[in-house]
Amino acid sequence: MQVMKAAVVKDFAAPLVVEDVALPTPGLGQALVKVRYSGVCHTDLHAAHGDWPVRPAPPFVPGHEGVGEVVAVGDEVTRIKVGDIVGNAWFWSACGECEFCETGRETLCPDQKNGGYSVDGSFGQYMLVDAAYAPVIPDGVDLAAAAPILCAGVTVYKGLKESEVKPGQWVLISGVGGLGHIAVQYARAMGMRVVTVDVSDEKSELARRHGAELAVNALTDPDPVATIQDVTDGGVHGGLVTAVNGAAFTQAVGALRRGGTLSLVGLPPEQFPLDIFSTVLFGLTVRGSIVGTRRDMAEALDFFARGLIEPTCTVRPLADVNDIFDDMLAGRIDGRVVMDMHT
Repeated sequence: MQVMKAAVVKDFAAPLVVEDVALPTPGLGQALVKVRYSGVCHTDLHAAHGDWPVRPAPPFVPGHEGVGEVVAVGDEVTRIKVGDIVGNAWFWSACGECEFCETGRETLCPDQKNGGYSVDGSFGQYMLVDAAYAPVIPDGVDLAAAAPILCAGVTVYKGLKESEVKPGQWVLISGVGGLGHIAVQYARAMGMRVVTVDVSDEKSELARRHGAELAVNALTDPDPVATIQDVTDGGVHGGLVTAVNGAAFTQAVGALRRGGTLSLVGLPPEQFPLDIFSTVLFGLTVRGSIVGTRRDMAEALDFFARGLIEPTCTVRPLADVNDIFDDMLAGRIDGRVVMDMHT
């Protein structure tokens, strides 16, 4: 039996175990990919801890920001071939036949499969992908930097589209972490003017480096909403919340100007109170946005391939996976961590 190294969730209350597991075999419509790099997402942490109402079933391999080379394909695969560089994603596959798939809203498919959650992901040296859905990585890019685009990148890119902010208008990015620092770059590349909110000077400086015109520290500014409204002459036209703190959502709603739209991608453990009176009176829109379709992914990768997006990432070995999770919980990660799967 051929084996590979993988980080496996055996128990939600225990650290991941890096061990030998069986090398998977591609089935109908699938491809086997030798993973070069895999980004580490907060969703991987939630998966490993069983935090969400619908839990994955241990044992399983997390990871949905994997990039690598196709080494084998199953029957009826024509879209990709051996030698191609592809990735996996949270949106691993869908049914292709429901009303959501047929109307360009495939990420809402009730029968979708999710990478590193309902199917094994990229925290292994090899992974399976659905050949019809696997993102094809553009030629000539830094593969380690490409990994975060497959979740963090496409998620914020789609979320910004959902905010309906036009070039030249103000957008708020709440939370300047693994997603937020990339969101600032996409917003700038899409012609938006950017204001950010976070709770540390280091994250605010990261936002400025990537093009934010205003970076507010919500811990030291006595009234972040008033500051934003003053600088933007009445509030932002739209916003994207990547933060996982409930207070950030209320702040973001307050920072909107009349008719503004707030797009939510962060998943805090608590609910947040929505001011219904202001929402109705000012014509506000608050909507959720979940990752992106295959078309969104192709667009997000194109921005990256043209050099407009440069994720801040640190490369570490697979053996560090539990330390990486500890650093994530402690807020010690600047940007994104990407694991080298063959170090």
